[in-house]
Amino acid sequence: MSNTKISIRFFNDREVRAVWDEKKVKWWFSVLDIVAVLTDQDDYAKTRNYWKYLKAKLKKENSQVVSMTTQFKILAPDGKKRLSDMLDYDGIIALGKEFPSKKANRFIEWFTYSDESIDGKSKTKAYAMFESSFINSIEVGTAKGLQQIHAYLFGGLYDFAGQIRQKNISKGGFQFAVSRFIGETLTQIEAMPETTFDEIVNKYVEMNIAHPFMEGNGRATRIWLDLMLKKRLKKCVDWSKISKQDYMNAMMLSPTRSSVLKSFLKKALTTKINDREIFIKGIDYSYYYEEDY
Repeated sequence: MSNTKISIRFFNDREVRAVWDEKKVKWWFSVLDIVAVLTDQDDYAKTRNYWKYLKAKLKKENSQVVSMTTQFKILAPDGKKRLSDMLDYDGIIALGKEFPSKKANRFIEWFTYSDESIDGKSKTKAYAMFESSFINSIEVGTAKGLQQIHAYLFGGLYDFAGQIRQKNISKGGFQFAVSRFIGETLTQIEAMPETTFDEIVNKYVEMNIAHPFMEGNGRATRIWLDLMLKKRLKKCVDWSKISKQDYMNAMMLSPTRSSVLKSFLKKALTTKINDREIFIKGIDYSYYYEEDY
């Protein structure tokens, strides 16, 4: 089970974990995560007890939901991997219908949202990056390396994949680097040192301010940051340790006060630089950071 691919999706800022079944070629989703979502419950013990009650009730009613469950080992609150009930796509839809409420309807709408979207396809490419030899050919810490990552993630999805923008852009009232000076700006960023943690994060902050692409900057640049950390410090960020709100707030402050971002990143550093699960979770969180609610 150590090589099991685990993906995390988010509904109303709550985790819904999924495990990839290589034999049956499909995802299995954590029943407890979904019960917690649909009952708005934070207490693990109460969630488990509710599922135990509901499972017994459904069994008496000869519901197919119970017979559709299987078990995989996933991380429990005590930090250990334990067997947990899982359902596939059809099973989750059936389970959602056992909760007749507006939230359940919204959950089913969210759950059935197609992975054929640009973000869905790009995320699949990001997962594949871990298995590919391409990741070892990316230039580390350079603008070209960032363009390589962006082109890989969004090739065939955006006509500007891997291309430096030629228009000015802003977000939340913040103006990113002026397009006509962006070439010079990227040259200056490339020349920045990247031998220490502080230097690497400073370089990351400046690249974020540059925002060289029309779209997809955050997702590409977080991978770019991790590659620098891996090469120079033999570490990477476990992005699942940083909440969306904390990350977004820290990034907004970073142009004038990078210490907040550095504090969050430092606490989330791990030496598990070749761990598939850390990489996959990182992609899940990275794409989650970009979702609008």
